[in-house]
Amino acid sequence: MTIQDRRRRDRGPKGRGLDDTALDEVRALLGSRERRRDLLIEFLHLIQDAYGHLSARHLRALAEEMRLSQTEVYEVASFYDHFDVVKEGDVPPAPLTIRVCDSVSCMLAGAESLVAGIASGVDPAAVRVVRAPCMGRCAGAPVARVGDHEVDNATVESLLKLVKTGDTEVVVPKYTALAEYRVGGGYRLLEKVRGGAVTVEELMATMQGAGLRGLGGAGFPAGKKWEFVRSYAAPRLMSINGDEGEPGTFKDRIYLERDPHRTLEGALIAAHAVSAERIYFYMRDEYPAVLHILRKEIAALEAAGIAKPGFIELRRGAGAYICGEESAMLESIEGKRGLPRHRPPYIAEVGLFGRPTLNHNVETLWWIRDIVENGAEWFAAQGRPGHPGARSWSVSGRVKNPGVKLAPAGITVRELIEDYCGGMLDGHAFKAYLPGGASGGILPASMGDIPLDFGGELAKQGAFVGSHAVVVFSDKDNIKGVTVNLLKFFKHESCGQCTPCREGTGKMVSLLQKQGSLDETGLRDLETVMRDSSICGLGQAAPNPVNHLLTHFREDI
Repeated sequence: MTIQDRRRRDRGPKGRGLDDTALDEVRALLGSRERRRDLLIEFLHLIQDAYGHLSARHLRALAEEMRLSQTEVYEVASFYDHFDVVKEGDVPPAPLTIRVCDSVSCMLAGAESLVAGIASGVDPAAVRVVRAPCMGRCAGAPVARVGDHEVDNATVESLLKLVKTGDTEVVVPKYTALAEYRVGGGYRLLEKVRGGAVTVEELMATMQGAGLRGLGGAGFPAGKKWEFVRSYAAPRLMSINGDEGEPGTFKDRIYLERDPHRTLEGALIAAHAVSAERIYFYMRDEYPAVLHILRKEIAALEAAGIAKPGFIELRRGAGAYICGEESAMLESIEGKRGLPRHRPPYIAEVGLFGRPTLNHNVETLWWIRDIVENGAEWFAAQGRPGHPGARSWSVSGRVKNPGVKLAPAGITVRELIEDYCGGMLDGHAFKAYLPGGASGGILPASMGDIPLDFGGELAKQGAFVGSHAVVVFSDKDNIKGVTVNLLKFFKHESCGQCTPCREGTGKMVSLLQKQGSLDETGLRDLETVMRDSSICGLGQAAPNPVNHLLTHFREDI
């Protein structure tokens, strides 16, 4: 025996020992499921749901069961906000969690006082109150979630009542289930496509002629994306991005809570067009009702023989805005931390599990059936001249009737406010707006007649529509305060992979909150570095609100 071997022996075993009881508990939760590496996040959810947290002994047992290192399991578990990792000796979180949204629309509606009020009215040993990013219910701000029970227009009294009664289960709204959808002609188009009555070539021509673009943020032409994916050798896969985390955005949630099969049929048609072998539907954990609906309706599709068992695989996010970026989402589906990939290659060539991958967001797929049934010209004509198509605008803030508004591409924010939202709230004058959520920048009311669409005059002003989330501000709002809220969100949601974004977002927040005169030179330098060298769109777009604050709202500085 060498000296080194003797020293190792004398030190004894290294690392955390395996708890046999914890291993039995993990095995019971996993059941007969395959111990695949890409299911790691799903398994972490099983443990979190069962025990309310992820203990060190359960993480050790899961690593053993999946033949992974503890580091691999821990780095994933600690990356996502909805997992509570509890080390030895630490106190587990309270049995019940209340999440109060503090994103911009809820901030305007009084989220700060709601957090303070509910925190002072509960026993911290029994109830944990945490701030949460956008929950996609901005039309009902302020919003909170007690367990899985979501509450619009939340008050301290309403939340305390739910805590007292123990009413914390998910509330599933009435929606169009499979049988009703088929009565209305649902899945007939899919049958025609599969039967060859509508060819793939015809589908692609219709999609390109309609001018449908990706409606999750980037706006890439949908038909062109199909063409790119088909150009790479099979086998191919498809993903659906349901991680609608941009503050102010809630259109996808509305569609899935009301008519989920329109998106599912569009997905099956798109998958057929590119010969995808499987669809991975990634849905954010902040939408418990949507997750319930999708589980039930995907099972119904399988039972009806419309989709083969396992062809549509539902994956549950775990609280990470960065996973709205397509390559970060694919990493999460593979059971990893949601870190954006360097490009090229793009995911159309090297995507999920290294295969060519077609990725669409929920609303893009929602339009496919209507476009093919009614024709490309019909859809293109829904928009204003030079702006083909209709769009679903998530409108919130200081308007009388917030909500999802189906309106033409190229509409102006002033028209949305007056013609679709009933005007500004009484006593409020239109001051500013976000044309595309937190990332899209902040424009003054004097620019309220710019057509809202990808590119064009909006892009010239350093703004974009992104996911079509419009938040309206009034003369009662301080735009510097709004900017701080948005930058705090970016700081919290930065994945930390690249230094410009990780450090830049935090530094911007500290400079904005620093007492005394604003360090505009420092802010502009940060803006340049972040735009030029961040890996993905989060770091590149995060400076947009700061840029517009310094450009258009100097009176609020």
